[in-house]
Amino acid sequence: MTPDKRIAVCPGSYDPITNGHLDVIGRAAELFHEVVVAVVNVSVRKNKALFDIEERLSFIEEATAHLPNVRAEPFSILVVDFARQLGANSIVKGLRAISDFEYEFEMHQLNRMQAPDVDTLYLMASPQYSFLSSSGVKELATFGGDITSLVPERVARRLKEELAR
Repeated sequence: MTPDKRIAVCPGSYDPITNGHLDVIGRAAELFHEVVVAVVNVSVRKNKALFDIEERLSFIEEATAHLPNVRAEPFSILVVDFARQLGANSIVKGLRAISDFEYEFEMHQLNRMQAPDVDTLYLMASPQYSFLSSSGVKELATFGGDITSLVPERVARRLKEELAR
């Protein structure tokens, strides 16, 4: 008898994807049979995305091409409902700092109220990414900072193009 297929959802805006995101996704890929990087199409808590959904999905697909059990999909419903649609019973999120914990704890409690069968697994950020955020990368890029070690190469190039306008 084989164990049930373990599917996890890694939700986020990924605007843009960073090496910190990729670290969490790669570690999740070692724990689950399948990982769906769930890219929120319209975020309630953030400003309009710099990159459209197709480009964000493309960045993720390119950066995770070496991970055969990872795919990216857009979503615009409750993450627990999206997880259920996929047959996933786990949401995987990365935590960098106490401030992340406070927000994620609240989200976890709300998600559990909606879907007690979908649990959340938190992976602590690797030390070299504990400070890294998409908004921080965009701010650095806006003012000409070196972001080449923080994001995939194509993302760095596109950020420079977009923010130079």
